[in-house]
Amino acid sequence: MAREVGAGIDVFDVGVGRPTRNLRVEPALDATRFADAVTAGVAAVDALAHDVDLLVVGELGIGNTTAAAAVAAAAHGGDAADWVGPGTGVVDDALANKRIVVDEALVRVRELGDLHSLELLAQLGGTELVAMAAAVAAARHRRLPVVLDGYICTAAVSPLSRAAAGALSHCIAGHCSAEPGHRRLLDAMGLDPLLSLDLRLGEGSGAVAAIPLIRLAAASVVDVATFAEWGVG
Repeated sequence: MAREVGAGIDVFDVGVGRPTRNLRVEPALDATRFADAVTAGVAAVDALAHDVDLLVVGELGIGNTTAAAAVAAAAHGGDAADWVGPGTGVVDDALANKRIVVDEALVRVRELGDLHSLELLAQLGGTELVAMAAAVAAARHRRLPVVLDGYICTAAVSPLSRAAAGALSHCIAGHCSAEPGHRRLLDAMGLDPLLSLDLRLGEGSGAVAAIPLIRLAAASVVDVATFAEWGVG
């Protein structure tokens, strides 16, 4: 997909084979792993060529809609029923258990009081969520616009929107996925998705699919003929 829209692609391993801790009963990340994930996200953006004009952020992972739902609920309120969906297709008892995990994690975190946005990610997020949030923050420092992918990516940066007004003003929602909490989260963050195709793949795919629309919009702003140039004015 990146090739077809003329984009480059880089993959960064921030924790494959190194599980985080059980968010139900303890912080998902200790201080060292959290700092390492932040460093990885910032370094990924710093490594980009200076002629890059758009950053798409996505992730590869299994089971991380659970962490995403917990982060979204902690940042924007509500309980597991509001934010937990089937993810890769869990139903019935598995879905009920997923909601229990998120609710128990929320009880634990809310007993800690009002946490800073980064503390929420350390308590509930996987290393990929932390790295994406750090990359998006680093992109803002570079004045680099960002296209967000699906539920997990959007949840990762949602605590930043709570921390400071306009923190995500450089971000575009590439699409709205089929995960029920994604639409709720986009509404809470004031983001209008460019596409709504009921995608579930993740991995940056929905955001990449939006790139042609973004290119068309940019061209329409900077390269549109006047009536006079068309000979009709």
